[in-house]
Amino acid sequence: MTLKTLRSAALAAFVSITPFVLPTTAAAFGAAACDAAPPPVMTLAYGSRYATDSANRSQIDKQSNEEVNAALQPVDDFLRDLTSLANEVAKPGVDAAAISECALSQIAVWADANALANLESRNARLTIGSRLAGFGFVLLQTTPHVKDARYMQRIAPWLEGLMLDQMVFWEEEAPDGARRGNLRAWAALAGATIGTVIDDPVVRGWSAWSSSYVICTANPDGSLPQEMTRGKYALHYQLHAIAPLTVSAALLSRRGIDLTARCDHALSRIVNFAVNDLKDGMATQAITGQRQSLFDGTDQLESFQLAWLEAYLSIHYDPSLIGLADSYRPLNYSKLGGDQTAIWQQMQW
Repeated sequence: MTLKTLRSAALAAFVSITPFVLPTTAAAFGAAACDAAPPPVMTLAYGSRYATDSANRSQIDKQSNEEVNAALQPVDDFLRDLTSLANEVAKPGVDAAAISECALSQIAVWADANALANLESRNARLTIGSRLAGFGFVLLQTTPHVKDARYMQRIAPWLEGLMLDQMVFWEEEAPDGARRGNLRAWAALAGATIGTVIDDPVVRGWSAWSSSYVICTANPDGSLPQEMTRGKYALHYQLHAIAPLTVSAALLSRRGIDLTARCDHALSRIVNFAVNDLKDGMATQAITGQRQSLFDGTDQLESFQLAWLEAYLSIHYDPSLIGLADSYRPLNYSKLGGDQTAIWQQMQW
């Protein structure tokens, strides 16, 4: 069966399902009632963040960047709120079931509307992966606490349809360079989270294949060729690729899929290259010929850029990385589900 056939079947199944009508808010929990879901975002269409004459996508166009952020803000705001809600379930003394039901009820509203189904620009399809992964992480944290399957009966076909569309896009339509870089890695992370939540071996398998595809491009020193084309932002983007690659590997390992040994243990080489270069960026500078943004005053390293360490340490023990993680804790990144320490200590998947 081809990916197109899979996508068609999934979308047909979605259309055929009559959603079970539930209120848009869940029961009250704590002192506050569950908020209603924000209006579903149906369509995304935006251009590139980068200047049109920036061949290596290293020059951000201020106006274009603001336009992209404005288009994505309603989705990202919703995911940040959902992530904050999902992180509450790990705290002692809370009603985890009510909190989880609240999150699921909000996502179900977007599922009923078939939100995000109209991705009208290539850039929208290139960048939606991290947002789908965000929904997946919320579900990984909340669904174990809700026995009522009616929410997931509404949510699962929606996410499956979006995910299968991503699979077709990355195999058949994505630009060659992007297929080898961080955006594909984020789409693969979406596959790892959603494939786990809906227990779909095809989606999980595609996630493993796509993660491996990016991992196996690594140079002998661990640098990722696609990210090394990004000029002074190369190390920044190497870190941005490491996040989904390592977290996908950790999630998939729990389903018996080991990515750590692929291509002569390329994942550890990728991680070590970036971590070792955090002291001065000279290894990346030697490749790109440019002083890196983390060291030229443009940017500074923030803890969210190392949030993936919690997941990676669950599959690869390294005392030096434990020390690095300790120095930046608490490690929190909304695109990886929020509080990483809580997630990877208590993950029930």
